[in-house]
Amino acid sequence: MLLGMIDIGSNTIRMAIYLIEGSHIEMLLKKKHMVGLASYLKDNVMQPQGIDKAVEILNEFRGFLTTFQITQVTAFTTAALRNAANSREAVAEIERRTGFSIRVITGDEEAEFDFIGATHNLQNDSGLLIDIGGGSTEIVSYRGRRICYKTSLPLGSLGLRTRYVTELLPSASECLAMRSEVGRLIGNLDVPENAPEAAIVGIGGTFKGAAALYNAMFNQPASNVRMETRRFLTMIGALQRDQGMTQELAILLMRTVPDRIRTIVPGLILADELARRLHGKVITYSNSGVREGYIYDQILGK
Repeated sequence: MLLGMIDIGSNTIRMAIYLIEGSHIEMLLKKKHMVGLASYLKDNVMQPQGIDKAVEILNEFRGFLTTFQITQVTAFTTAALRNAANSREAVAEIERRTGFSIRVITGDEEAEFDFIGATHNLQNDSGLLIDIGGGSTEIVSYRGRRICYKTSLPLGSLGLRTRYVTELLPSASECLAMRSEVGRLIGNLDVPENAPEAAIVGIGGTFKGAAALYNAMFNQPASNVRMETRRFLTMIGALQRDQGMTQELAILLMRTVPDRIRTIVPGLILADELARRLHGKVITYSNSGVREGYIYDQILGK
């Protein structure tokens, strides 16, 4: 079976095509647009321009699906539309103008699907999972391959950037303001303290970009997925606009994270503050997450 899956996120709108044979899934193709849907929220109301942008991209995806006669399609949306005050009206209009049925998944559901997708092929039975999105951050603690704690924080890399950053890259003072905001938000997290330090898994676009940048800055092979969190501070400091960026670093930034230049530092600040709060010395990036978890749980029932 060919399955088209559309993920309407706060930073990106993605479509992935999966081949499903029995219990085996293979992603054949992925298309994405960096939309920054969360930036179209004004006073927590999704603006018409954001709805228009989502409709434009979904209709482009529909043309692709029709061309290849892919009739099994699942579409869902996360924080940007989930948290909007006009969520129901905005989703209904997008559905009416595209013909797609869109499921608004809750923060708890997103955390569960993240966990299922990211841990499906992992060796560790216990640990922590972090997914930093554009509009929310999900944290899951698991033991014996069962969730023992999960939460969804109403703050992501794009939301943080929109609130505090005035230019392409943040200044040192803007970074301090973002740290203060994140610190307040996560200060009372009740995450179990006995989760193994070394078993923190990071998923999603922020950690994908962080891993690519980390490997380039610290001369690691491109295949490396382990990041020592003590180095996040160095990365953040080097990318502040008032610190004097070298041409070499500018080239490296454009080469490794061209689509995430605006949000990589806010994302790294979230990752760094969470690593400190959760006593994580290493974060391992996993390229499976909410979409794969959705397939395993909602479609294959595994």
